[in-house]
Amino acid sequence: MIDEPESRLEVSISPEVEAGQYANFASVWHTRDGFILDFAVITRPPSMADDPASGTPYVSVPTRIVSRVRLPPAQVFELMKALEQQLTAFEKETGHKL
Repeated sequence: MIDEPESRLEVSISPEVEAGQYANFASVWHTRDGFILDFAVITRPPSMADDPASGTPYVSVPTRIVSRVRLPPAQVFELMKALEQQLTAFEKETGHKL
């Protein structure tokens, strides 16, 4: 039996992407093909508005999507595990429970 060699991802990032995007809101949704994570920033303070169809008042929170990430379903489980590991490490390092 021949052992398979270890795989190592060699990740690089362009200077334009390296700084990242600030987001203070995230929306997660799915299709048959995968999961979509929309990261957004709130662009203005919330304000009252009326629904044009019903006249019902609601709080309007204007946002702008700054990044959209599409993941295949199998990768979502890996993302959840990584987030849990990082959250645990963060809480241990800072003493903050979120």
